[in-house]
Amino acid sequence: MSGHSKWATIKHKKGAADKARGKLFAKLARQIEVAARAGGGDPDMNPGLRSAVAKAKGSQMTNDAIDRAIKRGTGDAGGQSYEAITYEGYAPCGVALMIEVLTDNRNRTGADIRNIFTKSGGSMAEPGAVSWQFSRRGVIVVDGAAAEEAVFDLALEAGADDVVNEAGAWKVTCDPSSTPTVSEAIVDGGLTVISAESPLVSDNLVPLDTVEDAKSVLRIIELLEDNDDVQDVYANFDVSDEVLESASQ
Repeated sequence: MSGHSKWATIKHKKGAADKARGKLFAKLARQIEVAARAGGGDPDMNPGLRSAVAKAKGSQMTNDAIDRAIKRGTGDAGGQSYEAITYEGYAPCGVALMIEVLTDNRNRTGADIRNIFTKSGGSMAEPGAVSWQFSRRGVIVVDGAAAEEAVFDLALEAGADDVVNEAGAWKVTCDPSSTPTVSEAIVDGGLTVISAESPLVSDNLVPLDTVEDAKSVLRIIELLEDNDDVQDVYANFDVSDEVLESASQ
């Protein structure tokens, strides 16, 4: 399992007490707005919106906040027009990065992303140079306090492919189109979903064997994620639990 996946699970588990929670909700709201504007405000008729709403609910965003974002997207409550852009690049140690952005100013965001790469020892890449290494998967993180049998039964019956214990939580994987359905089935079964997403994942992993290497990669990812326009960052590194724990402190 990729180190980026393990690190993402750790971040989601800490999210409830993290001061960055407000920034996360702002990004989720922007994703919902864009999806609603593109395909309408009914999640049942708009797969993109359904996925965005499932992701928001998995991050404990309130129904009222979700509804407001949908209304902004459909033009019922104002709202901003955003452009979706994906940047590709490399972190230190040759780790491939995919950066998904929603921006109202392409020039500003492009300059910001390039600056982060430059000062963090990474490099931008041409479109297609990195993306071939990634494919999208459905990933649902369930509270680790849940019984193993309950998680397996609910997830697999709903169409999930696999369930593993990762970083003290249950990680359920499925086809990306099934993410909302599987997540809803788990919640309806009485379990707590920490996050429900359809991230880009890679089987072509770069090992990070030292704490210093891991810190250098996590630093550039954190700087990118701290940018208001950056919605998601995906990476293809692999790292042991021990190295990751030390690097994350």
